[in-house]
Amino acid sequence: MVEKYKTLEIVEKNPKSGVFHLYLNRPRQRNALTLDFFTELPKALYALDHNRNVNVIVLSGAGDHFCSGIDLSQLKSITQSSHDGGESLRRQILAMQDSLTALERCRKPVIASIHGACIGGAIDIVTACDLRFCTEDAFFSVKEVDLALAADLGTLQRLPLIVGYGNAVELALTARRFSGSEAKQLGLVSRAFPSKHDLDHAVSVIAQEIAAKSPIAVMGTKTVLLKSRDLTVDQGLDFVATMNSARLLSSDLTEAVTAQMQKRKPVFSKL
Repeated sequence: MVEKYKTLEIVEKNPKSGVFHLYLNRPRQRNALTLDFFTELPKALYALDHNRNVNVIVLSGAGDHFCSGIDLSQLKSITQSSHDGGESLRRQILAMQDSLTALERCRKPVIASIHGACIGGAIDIVTACDLRFCTEDAFFSVKEVDLALAADLGTLQRLPLIVGYGNAVELALTARRFSGSEAKQLGLVSRAFPSKHDLDHAVSVIAQEIAAKSPIAVMGTKTVLLKSRDLTVDQGLDFVATMNSARLLSSDLTEAVTAQMQKRKPVFSKL
């Protein structure tokens, strides 16, 4: 039985495809982020990660927008509730950071499918995803400086690694709005599509393509890429050698080789 959430919805559109959809589900509020969201996101990701039928997760927004960022009424209540010199507020920020880092902790790859607004906290979300695609008319903004804040949920740490330090500095300091087409030029997204229909179709194809591969290989690739981000090349090579020395004993390797020799689709073990 799928758990019900206040701010999210999990949907399996194509049974047995291995692709599950996770929707930000407050469309009337342009999917603005509340404290409930930060509590529910890690729970939903944990459930999907430990569901053996899930190979790939597609994260998108219900309605006309991906996400308009933090709910400003929630932001006000958070800041006004701190009466201990900021320590409780610091703990709240750390908890919210950890909530979004759950996207990286999830063993299954998470694809962000972005249309409409992707503002402020939404950038924190998508930069923690493994793949990003959008419509050409989607619009983005690292908005926090306009709210007299420094982005504190991951954008300033992850965005420079994706678009380069100079581009990240310019976007973060100006808070300017930029289009999906520019997001593609910057490398924030892998591809930008002319319409929402084209985006949905392409993401579905890509997700199913990944879902058809060995789950243990896909999980290992995600793990190595994330781990190597914080290591030297030599340390990263040592890490993947150690990991693969165990993975090479998996039945998926034998199945992949046998299937290629027999010219058939492989059938891999579930995680």
